[in-house]
Amino acid sequence: MKKIILASSSPYRRALLHRLGLPFDSISPNIDETALENEGPAALVSRLAYEKAHIISQDHPDAIVIGSDQVATINNQILTKPGNIETAYMQLSTCSGNTVTFYTSLCVLDGTTGNQRKVVEPFIVGFRELSEQQIMRYLEIEQPFDCAGSFKSEGLGVTLFTHLSGRDPNSLVGLPLIELTSILQSLGLDPLG
Repeated sequence: MKKIILASSSPYRRALLHRLGLPFDSISPNIDETALENEGPAALVSRLAYEKAHIISQDHPDAIVIGSDQVATINNQILTKPGNIETAYMQLSTCSGNTVTFYTSLCVLDGTTGNQRKVVEPFIVGFRELSEQQIMRYLEIEQPFDCAGSFKSEGLGVTLFTHLSGRDPNSLVGLPLIELTSILQSLGLDPLG
């Protein structure tokens, strides 16, 4: 079996990939994730997923490398990982009563053939009207400061939503497993094989 490497240090992506039951290593790609001038969210995450996979593939040319990236957007503005409670509060206040679109990218690079498959999965989240007290309580409990949009859908974040819409709910957590499974199967790496 070919070696699989997840080009990520994200514990959320590692936990998702573990669900497929395939052995893999995880290596942080350490790239500059700054958006280019006039780069839209889908283009940004697609480029970053490729760059993450490509940089790890250079050191591991015999591996299948999985790169992924995610951004949240509201009114065409990108919501980054907040990093602190103040920014997280501002982000959730902006999300309150609004719809947020998440773009999650996937790039699978086969180092032995140079073949690559890329996809960007959109996922839409409707937010409830949230009070200042609800936002602060949520931030105290979950501390989602390393999550795009300032929430964790796999935790208490579900209480923030009115609706979710998308092809793959795993995309919201950070890795589109449905598409990844199809790509891995096409490479002879079937989780059920």
